[in-house]
Amino acid sequence: MYTYEYPHPAVTADAVVFGFDGKSLNLLLINRGIEPYKGSWALPGGFINMNETAEDGALRELKEETGVEDIYLEQFHTFTAVDRDPRERVMTIAFLAFIRQDDYSVVAGDDAAKAQWYPVNQLPELAFDHKEIIQIALDKLRWKIMYE
Repeated sequence: MYTYEYPHPAVTADAVVFGFDGKSLNLLLINRGIEPYKGSWALPGGFINMNETAEDGALRELKEETGVEDIYLEQFHTFTAVDRDPRERVMTIAFLAFIRQDDYSVVAGDDAAKAQWYPVNQLPELAFDHKEIIQIALDKLRWKIMYE
């Protein structure tokens, strides 16, 4: 373990998981069971452990909070606004996935009180800066569909 003489930020990983149910594009969200923002909807995610990569942290948090596992995640952006988390200085590394909803069972766990799919055009109010994260993820998904 390292000890530093100067303060440094904490790092989290968030998973933006889009699903298609055969009719519409949906987004997997959790309802936070703990503060801050207890009772608010958010992306699955959390603090990265000292012994894991950012991707491993995102996959672990996704499994713990939603039961979804064994999916491909692609890192798409790092969010560094100074005031994005009321607890402390936190940066998040965001990951994107696109899955067929019917292939996965969603079950809330760990610090998620609920986990469910929402149509992307009917999202609830979101915690932290997750609205911005989702918008950038949607832009990235559109770009991938058009150009890749």
